[in-house]
Amino acid sequence: MLESALMRVDLFDFDLPDERIALRPAEPRDSARLLVVDPNGQTMLTDHRASDLPSFLRAGDALVFNDTKVIPAQLEGIRHREGAGGQQMSATLHMRVGANKWKAFAKPGKRIKEGDRIAFGHSGESCMIGSLDATVEEKGEAGEVTLAFDLSGPALDEAIAAVGHIPLPPYIAAKRPEDERDRADYQTIYAREKGAVAAPTAGLHFTPALFEALDKAGIERHFVTLHVGAGTFLPVKADDTDDHKMHLESGYVSAETAARLNEVKRSGGRIVCVGTTSLRLIESAAGESGEIKPWASPTGIFITPGYRFKAVDILMTNFHLPRSTLFMLVCAFAGFETMHAAYKQAISTGYRFYSYGDASLLFRKEK
Repeated sequence: MLESALMRVDLFDFDLPDERIALRPAEPRDSARLLVVDPNGQTMLTDHRASDLPSFLRAGDALVFNDTKVIPAQLEGIRHREGAGGQQMSATLHMRVGANKWKAFAKPGKRIKEGDRIAFGHSGESCMIGSLDATVEEKGEAGEVTLAFDLSGPALDEAIAAVGHIPLPPYIAAKRPEDERDRADYQTIYAREKGAVAAPTAGLHFTPALFEALDKAGIERHFVTLHVGAGTFLPVKADDTDDHKMHLESGYVSAETAARLNEVKRSGGRIVCVGTTSLRLIESAAGESGEIKPWASPTGIFITPGYRFKAVDILMTNFHLPRSTLFMLVCAFAGFETMHAAYKQAISTGYRFYSYGDASLLFRKEK
């Protein structure tokens, strides 16, 4: 009965005051607060800093980072249709599906039709340097469209970089516009593979100094790639989690990384995922026995209480939105009651939430 009740979305709700939403990251990055959550320990919740991370790990553990790089995927443009005037609209790219094609969330989505032409690089009456034209090839649900651009491959990448904006999460964008600081702030120091439209934000807390401390402690670093899509910001509108549709995100785990992580487990080390994106990818790549296999395809894994974790032992992650799939994931990982207690303490003691906010270090709840 309990497991069934936990599938109700309203049980993952909580009240968050606006002042707890971080609009800028901590400086330096590793000075952010770190709430350590150990549902198996004598002390369940303790307050620390991100720079303290090495003290909670041990030699032989392996950190897994998502090395995706955020692209300026927020596009503003003018929609044109035969027999109708131009209309301002915006599109947030979220997954590439071809050399010249992207799936995107369009606003205003209801007025978009298949066959519409969109001239990006224009905002209002002013024209930005460069332009980028596309055709609406397909229209899906909830404002999702497939855009076929006139440009392809590297030429398309260059045009998006020229006319696009960093797609700040809506809870930040509603309070201030994107600026030049965000180009650096909303990117991890190890970002390498271009394709994300949202940062793997747990990784924003890492600095060269923290990497050096982890190296000295004998803790390994490994990298996987999951191109985070704009779907990560979509609210769960269903009443029951079974009725929620996850958007696909493209992921990659190399054979070398999979083999090394399996060796870490065999040697008694722990897999520590930095961010829910790397956890979701590792769990997608893991078989029922816990062995991690190479992976090169999209994943739409949706983790809720009752899920049996196959490979990941520890998770470092930021604080997530109420009723979100990510809050459901952390409840599955460390325990429903534990995470509600952790978020209650975080709110009452001034932790900063969401993408630019503070972090938590979660130990997987023992069954």
